[in-house]
Amino acid sequence: MVLLSIIMILFLGLIANRLFQSMRLPGILGMIFVGVLLGPYVTNSLDMEILRLSKDIRMLALIIILLRAGLGLNKDSLKKVGAVALRMTAIPCIFEGLTIMGIAHYLLGLSLVDSGMLGFIIAAVSPAVVVPAMINLKENGLGMKKGIPIIILAGASADDIFAITLFYSFLSMALSGGQASIVNQIARIPVEVIGGILLGLILGYGLSLFYKKSKIRLRETEEVLVLIATAIGMTLIGDRIHVAGLLAVMTAGFVILEKSSKQAEKLSSALSHIWVCAEIFLFVLIGAEVNIQVALQAGGLGILVILIGLIGRSIGVFLATSHSHLNWKERLFCAIAYMPKATVQAAIGGIPLTAGIATGDRILALAVMAIVITAPLGAIGIKLFAPMLLEKEFTLDEEA
Repeated sequence: MVLLSIIMILFLGLIANRLFQSMRLPGILGMIFVGVLLGPYVTNSLDMEILRLSKDIRMLALIIILLRAGLGLNKDSLKKVGAVALRMTAIPCIFEGLTIMGIAHYLLGLSLVDSGMLGFIIAAVSPAVVVPAMINLKENGLGMKKGIPIIILAGASADDIFAITLFYSFLSMALSGGQASIVNQIARIPVEVIGGILLGLILGYGLSLFYKKSKIRLRETEEVLVLIATAIGMTLIGDRIHVAGLLAVMTAGFVILEKSSKQAEKLSSALSHIWVCAEIFLFVLIGAEVNIQVALQAGGLGILVILIGLIGRSIGVFLATSHSHLNWKERLFCAIAYMPKATVQAAIGGIPLTAGIATGDRILALAVMAIVITAPLGAIGIKLFAPMLLEKEFTLDEEA
């Protein structure tokens, strides 16, 4: 029964969240663990209808957290961290993807094209893990003196665009026998980014006018429903016209904040209440996607590839934050915060296999192993090291 599955997800997810928090571990680990147990690869306790809808439910939860992120990004803060945030959108992703591409080719014997697919599946950072953690740091003032949560929020929102686009570039090459032009595929990245920002600016401005000038008096709950429905529409439009819909969602939140901080605060507060439920669905259903048996097929060499990839990403983070206002401890924290994988790997890890790529099963195994290793490692790292490496200050330093 679908209703029974919903009860199990909410009840067990909430208990696991609180239990892990009581052990001073990130609550998302408990929720992912519940998802693994309930999922089709362990006890198979969830109704198939819920699993069929899993992708859409997870996307809705992701939209909610990206709206919250956008509603918390003001223009002055972005100006002060803009150059660093811009470098963080691409450099770490490219470093990790290329590192895995080279290492997997030599250690696992994959072709360069197949290794490229693997590299950029794994290279995508998980907004589902990173964005809530950065919002929490922002609300608690950790790292805000130099805008570190803002840098990571802005960078992580576009990181996935680079990773997914480059993955599809290598997939096209594999399916066409290496004849597809990777240059044409890479050229799409700035188009998708700029298109997503423009879409968010247009619809965000339209929403702000609606809230301000509409003759229909809406209750707070209705205002939030209009916001969420519009954000869902942005992702659908983005998919249709091939621009970054999720970036548009975040941009729309930013526009609403710029037009009316009072309206943005009201919407953000309402979304924070909705997030309590959405968070449970997001992480339990991500856990349900994890096939532990497939992950074990990756073996020791697979784990080594993933860990070396993280080193490549960390080098990329240090390069992206060089000549910035951040000290070495803050740069180290940025590297830790950029570790978690989950959402993208669960979404596209199986595509090479279903597309008939000969090494698709190995690519899927490594994608799942990346979730198993990096989601806990990154989540624990953020929670543990944030108080040790970041200063507590609720306002952005004017000299930052």
